[in-house]
Amino acid sequence: MLLDEAPAVATVGLDLFAEALREQAVAVTPVLWRPPLAGTEDALAAIAADPQVADANAEASRRLTMSRPKLVGIATAADALGLGRGEFLHAGPPISWADASGPVRGALIGALIYEGLAATFEEAERLAPSVSLAPCHGRGAVGPMAGVVSASMPVFVVHDDVFGTTAYSTLNEGLGKVLRFGAYGPEVIERLRWLQAVLAPRLADTLQRHGPVDLTSILAQSLQMGDEGHNRNRAGTSLFIREIVADLVEIDAPSAEIAASLRFINGNDHFLLNLVMAAGKAAADAARDIAGSTMVVAMARNGTDFGIQTSGTGDDWFTGPCGVPEGLYLSGFGPEDANPDLGDSTITETVGLGGFAMAAAPAIVRFIGGTVADALETTQRMYEITLAEHPLYQVPALSFRGTPAGIDVTLVVRTAVLPVVNTGIAGREPGIGQVGAGIVSPPASVFVDAVNALAARAGALASR
Repeated sequence: MLLDEAPAVATVGLDLFAEALREQAVAVTPVLWRPPLAGTEDALAAIAADPQVADANAEASRRLTMSRPKLVGIATAADALGLGRGEFLHAGPPISWADASGPVRGALIGALIYEGLAATFEEAERLAPSVSLAPCHGRGAVGPMAGVVSASMPVFVVHDDVFGTTAYSTLNEGLGKVLRFGAYGPEVIERLRWLQAVLAPRLADTLQRHGPVDLTSILAQSLQMGDEGHNRNRAGTSLFIREIVADLVEIDAPSAEIAASLRFINGNDHFLLNLVMAAGKAAADAARDIAGSTMVVAMARNGTDFGIQTSGTGDDWFTGPCGVPEGLYLSGFGPEDANPDLGDSTITETVGLGGFAMAAAPAIVRFIGGTVADALETTQRMYEITLAEHPLYQVPALSFRGTPAGIDVTLVVRTAVLPVVNTGIAGREPGIGQVGAGIVSPPASVFVDAVNALAARAGALASR
């Protein structure tokens, strides 16, 4: 700085010092910096010294963003996932009945009645602790909220021709009292059986006429129209109907069933969500099992634990307690009614959608709370912890910049910036259903644990 120039200072940390300097006519440049999460310095250094990390993350990012999933069919969970009649899947990392939250218990009770394994709530509750229960992710599937999948349920089959991955998800039931939010009343079971007997067969026939549906293209367009792919899928659902409607009305089926199918999809703005989840799972699985990669390939929660998996650590889960979302509640409900967060739908954030794309969907704040400025700031903050920008998922409000994609656990630990998740809120007690929607973040500890595991692998490799 020359002697006749005004002094200039860069500040880090508290704003108080910066404000005091400004009052003295000093030019101030605030620098955003946070210390790494406590106790991670050695692990971060070990990963930074690993020569394979940069190339591994570049390859994982390429696979995540170059995946092009398509809807190719509909099958039963028994056929697609190998589920037996007494086997059930759930969202999130592994959990037992003893530790399961109210919504998961409610959904499992409903699934037992749906499968005909129990006739009443009481009978299902007695049987539930003894059934086989495993994570959806372990079978190549994803389940919203409670995520319970049983053998007779129809599932979407989504395939990525680029990398050969296939993923599955159930059909979306709509909002309110539905199985995925832990409701199990007669209307819930009746709807599930209608999905199985009418909607799934009609969509399967439609796909045979139409051929594969390009989900990446629909998602890319929907972001230009105000969706973010998790809590807002109104545009995407409309685009999906537009894509298939001509073939649907021409299938050989009763006109009443065709009309009912169209009416159900059109009346369910979240219908596309389960397809978005399966597309996200197919893309994230393409980036799995790359030695040295620090990219997150799964984030999921079961209502008790929040878990992540990384590309470089295989099928290991790193878990911590789920938080309760902050948001807006339906009439008659409040925070005291809310269950901790649950569902596999955080696969959307994992691939650059949902909370990471909130800047593309400012209207989402009317559903989950906050302001338009919050939505813009959230997406911009997520660039700090990601490895790539998605070339097709673009944000008009950010000059068509690609959404932040590919969470890097080392960046999360270095910056102390946690991923932001859009989510629904389930009632704490079994049978209640949805009580609201909001925003939540994973516990920081899961990223610390993942970094330590990656560092241990890097150290083991270096010692050979």
